[in-house]
Amino acid sequence: MADRIFAGVLLLVALGYAVIAFTAIKAPFQYDPIGPEGWPRLLAVAAILCAGYLVIRPDIARFDVSRATLVRLAVTLALLFAYAAAFQPLGFVLSTWAFCAALAALLGAAPLRALAFGAASGILGYVVCTVLLDLNLPAGILKPWL
Repeated sequence: MADRIFAGVLLLVALGYAVIAFTAIKAPFQYDPIGPEGWPRLLAVAAILCAGYLVIRPDIARFDVSRATLVRLAVTLALLFAYAAAFQPLGFVLSTWAFCAALAALLGAAPLRALAFGAASGILGYVVCTVLLDLNLPAGILKPWL
């Protein structure tokens, strides 16, 4: 029953998002076939369909989560908020490094491996996004070196 309640709340959020996507998002020009107006609309329809399915499907199995898993989920959520807060001031490389290293450590990686994974994610992610995809990412405190 709890999954249906969650799906119902999710369906309400998706419906609210759909109202915004179909009424408030207006682009002055379309630069690709789907454009900046189409993607939010497609996402809204997909979210409504998925949440609607979750509301009407029968319960098959009981969802039981241990306390340790709930704690890890809460820590992960806190890490995501910290990552979002640190993204502009620290920049992409350092905030991604810290987030990925902390998440890897949370999932059981050894400290040195977690740091290496964080470094690889931050540096390679920055290179891929800025060089290959030509995206603008915040350099943060590393601006003099990037």
